[in-house]
Amino acid sequence: MSSFKICGGKKLKGEITPQGAKNEALQVLSATLLTPEKVTVRNVPKILDVIRLIGLLRDLGVEVQEQNENTFTFQASDINLDYLTTAEFKRKGAALRGSIMIIGPLLARFGKAYISQPGGDKIGRRRLDTHFIGLQKLGAEFRYDDQNNLYKVESAKLKGTYMLLDEASVTGTANLVMAATLAEGKTTIFNAACEPYVVQLCKMLNRMGADISGIGSNLLTIDGVEGLHGCDHTLLPDIIETGSFIGMAAMTQSEITIKNADHGQLGIIPDVFSRLGIRIEHRQHDLFIPQQETYEVKTFLDGSIMTVSDAPWPGFTPDLISIALVVAIQAKGSVLIHQKMFESRLFFVDKLIDMGAQIILCDPHRATVIGLNRQNRLKGIRMSSPDIRAGVALLIAALSAGGTSIIENIDQIDRGYQNIDGRLRDLGADITRLE
Repeated sequence: MSSFKICGGKKLKGEITPQGAKNEALQVLSATLLTPEKVTVRNVPKILDVIRLIGLLRDLGVEVQEQNENTFTFQASDINLDYLTTAEFKRKGAALRGSIMIIGPLLARFGKAYISQPGGDKIGRRRLDTHFIGLQKLGAEFRYDDQNNLYKVESAKLKGTYMLLDEASVTGTANLVMAATLAEGKTTIFNAACEPYVVQLCKMLNRMGADISGIGSNLLTIDGVEGLHGCDHTLLPDIIETGSFIGMAAMTQSEITIKNADHGQLGIIPDVFSRLGIRIEHRQHDLFIPQQETYEVKTFLDGSIMTVSDAPWPGFTPDLISIALVVAIQAKGSVLIHQKMFESRLFFVDKLIDMGAQIILCDPHRATVIGLNRQNRLKGIRMSSPDIRAGVALLIAALSAGGTSIIENIDQIDRGYQNIDGRLRDLGADITRLE
């Protein structure tokens, strides 16, 4: 298993470009199963989760060609559905949370889909009910084979319907939209997720011949069509990487330009980091983070302590809660971090406390961070990455710390961040990958 060795305390400087959006990639690549024609996808990040999904698509019979460093073509003209019942598929599907999103396209086009319990980060309970209840409303029959730990969904022909989602699940919305594109009649999805990833997926599907309206809102209407054709699609820059780089610049007192950040897609992410005292300048398509010796947390109008909490889009994304928490460590002032959506995502704070942070873990969902205001530097320690986002938060803490840190289990970081050590070295970081 690989590790990172980080000699911290160095100020970084230069330009860094966010990779293509991980969460969008998992949806868009799954959507290539909806058509037998060729689909070209650009700005694909070469991260572990995406590589695993591409491998899974190849195993299913999708012809995948790498055109250049981050451009791939996919042609799902000859799919082997028998592969879905093999032990190899169950093993590979269980290693990838995004594997759940092949169900909608397979069911819509071929009338059946099987999937094992998908894996992913251990950040708390992540229900699949939204996916399967929605597919049942479209007319699918759902069965769970507990002996083989296999979900089976079948339908001769999906039929459009109205559905009110019990939660605005991003992957659930994506799965149901993909399934509804080839359903008979009209499907209306209320309380749909409206994250940029879902917007991008819907725009891509429309270019493939789908008829989706209400894009960008929580009320989507899909008029089913007979078939879809190929298209050319470019992934957005990853907004989670952009937020991570903003936090990294502040914690390491660095001057960094985030290239092609597409700040029009960032929602309130810059505003939240601004409330933590971080200065952010828009320079055409880039974000410039100037070097700051200190940054002070703002308070609410009534003087009460600043609270940073996650919410469905357009609220603050839960994927950046870990980064906001780490940034608050060296701020002037105190911050209440409220992670509402996952009950295990804050359990990495014990490692930050060992590094010298002043954090009170109130309960599984809330932590109070008492900012050090640069009075004390964090110290390097040995630690392990529990999930993708906590892993990068620990990496940011290690870059700002005095001494040497070792972060183990960095496969978790590689699942979501492409060549992160190489890109950080280009900024001046002292980071080494230990195999």
